[in-house]
Amino acid sequence: MQLSRQALLLFSLNFLDAVMTIYWVHNGFASEGNQLMASLLDAGYIPFLAVKLAVGAAAATVLWHWSNLRLAKFGLTFALIAYIGLMGVHFLTGLSAFGFISETAINNFSDWSNTLFAFLS
Repeated sequence: MQLSRQALLLFSLNFLDAVMTIYWVHNGFASEGNQLMASLLDAGYIPFLAVKLAVGAAAATVLWHWSNLRLAKFGLTFALIAYIGLMGVHFLTGLSAFGFISETAINNFSDWSNTLFAFLS
């Protein structure tokens, strides 16, 4: 995939993350884990969305602009993997919010993932 498409995909996933976060938080299904973004979300949806999109656009632009550097290619790939993982979290949140999976299953998954990350650290 061309790096310009990857940068556009990164920005698109960032936008989707912002919209889904607003939806989950507004409806009481989740809370924002990043304290800075949580305080922006408390200030309103527009400040949260503006900062989230500005940071996403800046990151995608920087990574695309220096796409000839190996580090930028690695960074873009890493960011895409992280955002795709985050979309998985949003998917699980949605399944839980709409009653397709139980809270116990979410807690078991959380315990498993915490153990995995502790092992990898």
